Amino acid sequence: MAERNRSGEFGKCGCGDVDVDIAPLARLWYIGGMTIETKKVAYLLVFSLVLGFSGFAYGASDDTRYLVKSNSNFWKKSFGVRHQFEEGFTTDLTDWQIRVARVFGVELIPVKKLYVLPESPVVPDPADTDTKAKSARPSPARLLPSDQIPWGVEAVYGGKLLTDKPSGGAGVSVAVLDTGILRAHPDLKSRIKECKDFTSAKQSVVDNSCDDKNGHGTHVAGTIAADGGSDSKGIYGVAPESDLLVYKVCGANGSCWSDDIAVAMRTAAVNGANIINMSLGSDSESSLIRDAISYAVEKNVLVVAASGNDGPDIGSIDYPGANPDVIAVGAFDIDRDVADWSSRGSNSTTDPNSINYGDIEFAAPGVVVESTGKDGGYVIMSGTSMATPHIAGLAAKEWQKDAPDPDSATRDLLYKFSQDLGYVGEDDASGFGFPHL
Repeated sequence: MAERNRSGEFGKCGCGDVDVDIAPLARLWYIGGMTIETKKVAYLLVFSLVLGFSGFAYGASDDTRYLVKSNSNFWKKSFGVRHQFEEGFTTDLTDWQIRVARVFGVELIPVKKLYVLPESPVVPDPADTDTKAKSARPSPARLLPSDQIPWGVEAVYGGKLLTDKPSGGAGVSVAVLDTGILRAHPDLKSRIKECKDFTSAKQSVVDNSCDDKNGHGTHVAGTIAADGGSDSKGIYGVAPESDLLVYKVCGANGSCWSDDIAVAMRTAAVNGANIINMSLGSDSESSLIRDAISYAVEKNVLVVAASGNDGPDIGSIDYPGANPDVIAVGAFDIDRDVADWSSRGSNSTTDPNSINYGDIEFAAPGVVVESTGKDGGYVIMSGTSMATPHIAGLAAKEWQKDAPDPDSATRDLLYKFSQDLGYVGEDDASGFGFPHL
């Protein structure tokens, strides 16, 4: 119970397992020389303003998520916990809760948002007679791709023509942190090993749920692991024998909370992922994701991320791709020209013998890429998001499982497979070039 001393000041309230200084707020209730009974102040302020609003705040969709830098059980019970971290916990807060926390000196740090790239598919040229023929055909029970082996997959395999279909990736698990997946897609359903939703408003993690209402995640997953379906009439990814851990960390609008991503990364590492693909980004770094990357790398997980679509300025690379523990991937077209919109690194200003903060590492096919769609068919999209799974798929196909550090060994192998794109040596647009067989 709070006490008032002889000078008229209020003391502390024993709220839960911590002493909370209610003096700042108690003074607000001193009107015209009269004060409200201190016991009522404590309960009114702490429980009405905090507990009374916590249910409304949890799961809020606006920019209301914070990292509460406290491990006090009192604040956890008051605000509700979405995710627990070493330095505190994340939750969604109302304006009232934010004010109360600040008055009591509780440090709040806004949780960053990241976004998947791009937000919409590329529309084919109407003058393309092949496209016109495709659009005019009746819709069959089984939708078919325009090309079973897309040009990007062919490029990874070393040429435009393949006599055999893609193969490889058996026993390798790739975690796709994105907008989810169409689990019923005939080319993907046999590849899905695990499915979790980290975006639910009511629960921090929902098992066996990862419905893709955006389409981005389904497209990315197809480039990695599409296996043509049981009838072998569908599309093929780079490593069609690999397993997918599908972790939905982004909503239908393509936005993704960094705390959800960080927890998904840690979950992937614990659940046996060998590779993590993140076709998403932000202009600045999230400490929660940075720590999760370190955690994953310590468990020999190879992390691959999009460089961003903010080019062509030098240093326009997005995070987490800009982290040197992550393989950052730029995008090029069928002529192997890096797209103007593909973000550039700072390679020309950093140590040329290593990957540093802000460097691009590789480039891969990312313009007019056909892959699996959320309607059970196929869709064409462009972006560094589309380039990234080509590298993740190649890493899965060539995973060095017998090496002491398989992630480092696989990353080194990608360097050996790389070919320069227009520049000799490391450059801002494509890093060390395009790794392919």
